[in-house]
Amino acid sequence: MYNQKFYPTIVISDVHLGTEHSKTRQLAEFLRTVNCNTLIMNGDIIDGWHLQKGGKGKWKKEHTDLIKIIMKMMENHNTKVIYVRGNHDDFIDHLAPFSFNNVDIVKDYVHERNGKTYYVVHGDVFDNVTSNMVWLAKLGDIGYTFLLWINRLYNIYRFKKGLPYFSLSQVIKQKVKSAVSYISDYETELVALARARHADGIICGHIHQPADRMVDGIHYLNSGDWVETMSALLEHEDGTWEVYMHNDVIRLPEPIEIVEMPDSNRKPLRVAFSNNLYHHFF
Repeated sequence: MYNQKFYPTIVISDVHLGTEHSKTRQLAEFLRTVNCNTLIMNGDIIDGWHLQKGGKGKWKKEHTDLIKIIMKMMENHNTKVIYVRGNHDDFIDHLAPFSFNNVDIVKDYVHERNGKTYYVVHGDVFDNVTSNMVWLAKLGDIGYTFLLWINRLYNIYRFKKGLPYFSLSQVIKQKVKSAVSYISDYETELVALARARHADGIICGHIHQPADRMVDGIHYLNSGDWVETMSALLEHEDGTWEVYMHNDVIRLPEPIEIVEMPDSNRKPLRVAFSNNLYHHFF
């Protein structure tokens, strides 16, 4: 049993289901420990780009299990799900806006609570590359996927050394001047959009960079992702927000109990371990 904590609103984005780098298991762990009135899924939850490629872009059982957890939240807690389209799940464009049962599929959303208004949008609309040059964005996506693959190998090495998970791509974003400039420009554009909408704040995703800060008088919130940072946004009952960072604790494999064989001449079996060593970081 899980000790669930209640939040009026939870925001997740950029899960990229259908890719091998999606931290689906970790997100499932998190969602089992919470319940909420509203779950905002702010874009790129399903990665249609990778699913269309075939090969390593595959839908896995763990992805279905995650959807079942969300459905359980709807059933057990009457959670309202707001699915905001992103650029990787733009296949739902022809559906939005659409509502069924407790799910709304939308292109953007206005979140109002405790006298505050937040404009919710994935954020790709202000990325000229993904909006106007899709072929170039997909080429960049290949490079990003390669970087995540390198990061995966590096974390296998770190795991063997007993070191915690490390996001190489996040460090690059923080160190490379062009990446820092891009993130700053992105925030400026979205803050301007919120002001134009007469909103108190903006809630976005897209750049895999969690944030909670004031920018020119506008509350800028970014829900991060479940590929690199394993982060989400939590709204407390008093209207304050928190960036949640999932601490992925290293679990040592438990030995399988060996039952003594009746044949005394047979050599003792080597103790086996559960085959879950590296799935932890994938």
